[in-house]
Amino acid sequence: MTKFLNLNTVLQSLPDTLKLEVDTENGNLYVNSKYILEVCRELKNNKKFQFNYLKSISAVDYVEFFEVVYHLDSLINNTSLVVKSKLYGRDGNSIHSVISIWKGAELQEREIWDLMGIFFEGHPNMKRILLWEGFKGHPLRKDFLK
Repeated sequence: MTKFLNLNTVLQSLPDTLKLEVDTENGNLYVNSKYILEVCRELKNNKKFQFNYLKSISAVDYVEFFEVVYHLDSLINNTSLVVKSKLYGRDGNSIHSVISIWKGAELQEREIWDLMGIFFEGHPNMKRILLWEGFKGHPLRKDFLK
């Protein structure tokens, strides 16, 4: 059975400059969006963690902000971790792509761009994946029909 990683272990192992926050009640690690690439790289490459498998990336529209959610697994250590990053504002939201860390992020990031309108900086092929190129808007946003 997969275990969730102790969040205090993560906090102690990563630099304070990354300004990480933890939600111990729900077992989530919150990362400032400008540090997401650095944190994810460390979570994969650090021998303590070795999160070598990106299970999924999703996005949630809370109206006041968007949240990008990464579900990570270490197949080596048999541990899981949920990493979240909040993006404030309705227009022009972006976050760094994690394709350089996990190749499996490619299609998931394109889907989030297509349906939620969150742009992934550094993505090599950021274009629509489900809807046609001329489609106006992003249909899973709460303000889509307004």
